[in-house]
Amino acid sequence: MNNTDQFFKSKVLGHPSGLFVLFFTEMWERFSYYGMRALLVLFLTSSLMDEGWGWPREHAMALFGSYVGLVYLSTMMGGYFADKVIGYRWAVVVGALLMTIGHASMAFETSWSIYLGLGFLVIGSGFFKPNMTSIISEMYKDRSEKKDGAYTIFYMGVNAGAFLGILLCGYLGEKVGWSLGFGLAGIFMLFGLIQFWLAQNIFGHIGLKPNKNDRNSVEAQDNDKRVPFSSWQLVLIAVMVSLSLLWILNAPATTISGGTFNLFSFLGSDGNTIAILTALGLFLILLIYRFTQYSKITREKLIAVTFFAILSVFFWAIFEQSPGTLTIFANDYTDRSLDGSSANIFRIVNSLMTIIPLGIITWVLYLLFKQTFAKYAWANIVLALSFLIVWAIAIWMLIDQFQDENLEVPASWFSVLNSLFIITLAPLFSKWWESKYNPSANMKYGIGMGLLGLGMACIAFGAMGIEPGAKTASVSMIWLVLVYLFHTMGELCVSPVGLSYVSKLVPARMIAFMFGVWYLAIAIGMKGAGIFGENIDKIANENGISYFFWILTIISLAMAIVAVVFHPIIKKLMHGVR
Repeated sequence: MNNTDQFFKSKVLGHPSGLFVLFFTEMWERFSYYGMRALLVLFLTSSLMDEGWGWPREHAMALFGSYVGLVYLSTMMGGYFADKVIGYRWAVVVGALLMTIGHASMAFETSWSIYLGLGFLVIGSGFFKPNMTSIISEMYKDRSEKKDGAYTIFYMGVNAGAFLGILLCGYLGEKVGWSLGFGLAGIFMLFGLIQFWLAQNIFGHIGLKPNKNDRNSVEAQDNDKRVPFSSWQLVLIAVMVSLSLLWILNAPATTISGGTFNLFSFLGSDGNTIAILTALGLFLILLIYRFTQYSKITREKLIAVTFFAILSVFFWAIFEQSPGTLTIFANDYTDRSLDGSSANIFRIVNSLMTIIPLGIITWVLYLLFKQTFAKYAWANIVLALSFLIVWAIAIWMLIDQFQDENLEVPASWFSVLNSLFIITLAPLFSKWWESKYNPSANMKYGIGMGLLGLGMACIAFGAMGIEPGAKTASVSMIWLVLVYLFHTMGELCVSPVGLSYVSKLVPARMIAFMFGVWYLAIAIGMKGAGIFGENIDKIANENGISYFFWILTIISLAMAIVAVVFHPIIKKLMHGVR
């Protein structure tokens, strides 16, 4: 492979132009993913009068939980195919194409097209998601000191896409029609795909096909004891993967069909629970057995990674209430009507929130044009066209809000706050991590879980006046703003830490396997978010919706205490890794 210094000959903001091709491709993928996700639960639970499906919240959350869980599980498959068969670049193209088809399918709003679309989105995400960062890693192989900055820029692209997707798809979906919201997500995924395809030569030989020599050289540097998977272990893996996949597909089908469809009915009324507990039990047996086969230091480091993975399950199960129960709370229990001065303040704030980020990203686009237009004119023209459409929709949205005398804030708008707070607060947290006050991994998790609990306590406190069984209420919007503020700060403590510690604690040849375990933990957390959400009506009808959020508060704070209490033990197991 060529020396990666070649990529630094054409630079934007001190980084290779190729990084910004990835930045914009990822931005449109996140635009489509978060834009659709912001609408999914709202669409499923909206009444037939509002052209939704009129589903009970329990059914909507069951489907949502399985969808987001499968998105993270599929990354293991996509990563494997990219590594072994087609290379990173083709994996990104295949993923983007499948997601474009998925979004287009959802725009038809029929039962078969929604389910088919979600299926395409799951498989497409699996191919796309893990391989963008792999291309960056290869591009900066000889400039490791620039890698942190590169990932920071890339992460801004992720959040810019999420921000614009939720803002614009959410507005169009709620105010104009669900099809338009779903369709817009697909249009921008297509723009991202075309732009990446036309500019792909900027990456040189990176990601063209798997390179066995590179993998062998990584393993050659790793002298730790090897523990290959034996036949009985591979059979165990096949059984638990099959059980897990059947469960994650069957659980929502059983809930939605009222029990008439159940693949595990032969196990009795609790067949779903028995199936998943069996899969988890087999997984724990295999994990514990394999730990006993490694040298003491490696084993202890792997136990530390597993501890953080378990904490991550709880974090994501509660954090990912955002597109589910928190959006339901915004839609049904929050007073979103504004008039007079409060409406004008919102219009001004929303205009600044929309125009300033869009202006900054357009400036970055202009800098990329200056560097790459001569060689990649068509890629730049496609990118320019996509931005013209975004600007047109954004300006139309803002004008529409200024003309509306009695303004109603869209329920999906609150999800935008997460991306906005990340973009605003990330530099402050980055400075904190680089200072002498940088907390240990356990303390970061403890702080993150504590902030998560504080956010849930805000919404629980705000909802205390809502009677059990109430289907609507008019709680102040401030509680939702506070939830997203505290949850974003919690995310900044937890999200960047996890993958970093996997790469630091795990032997080189095992990184792919442990990343798989890590994504499995996130997938369990995502499905857990759906399972929590499925119970919102049951709990709200008996004890009030505030009780539901207090339960999540207590779980968060309990896990924060666990993270802090185990600090001395985990520090010892990490053997000096910080």
